[in-house]
Amino acid sequence: MKKGGVKLAASILICLTAGLIGAVFTIDSVQTWYKTIEKPSYSPPNWVFGPVWTILYVLMGVSAYLIWVKGLEKKEARMALMFFVTQLALNALWSILFFGMRNPFYGLIEIVFLWAAIAITIQKFYKISRTAAYLQIPYICWVSYAAFLNYGIWRMNM
Repeated sequence: MKKGGVKLAASILICLTAGLIGAVFTIDSVQTWYKTIEKPSYSPPNWVFGPVWTILYVLMGVSAYLIWVKGLEKKEARMALMFFVTQLALNALWSILFFGMRNPFYGLIEIVFLWAAIAITIQKFYKISRTAAYLQIPYICWVSYAAFLNYGIWRMNM
């Protein structure tokens, strides 16, 4: 496999791993706690989350790869990827707070920081690769929806 292929595979694998970490804290709660709480009418069926997140993690990986291949010797690329890694860690943390700790309020507070980190990542990526930035758009849209859903769940279960 050529160097670019290894970087692409690594980028996608890193993102999918963040999703796997989140899933460890999510799977049990979805089958137990999440079934018992009140959810807004705009809450999708549980089966939607897995495919959507898988697609988003792959898009995120491709996006990160496009920045990585611009060269880590460039400060701009290193900074952009630093924000990317930060938002990826916040992504996993949300699952720990919301599902692992079963705390929609903590999840709501954290998702605001996640959304801001994604927005900054998009801005940093845009300066380097517009395609990389555009690949983040479905992700920030989904997180916006997730924040709205998180808020609804918190309000209904206070």
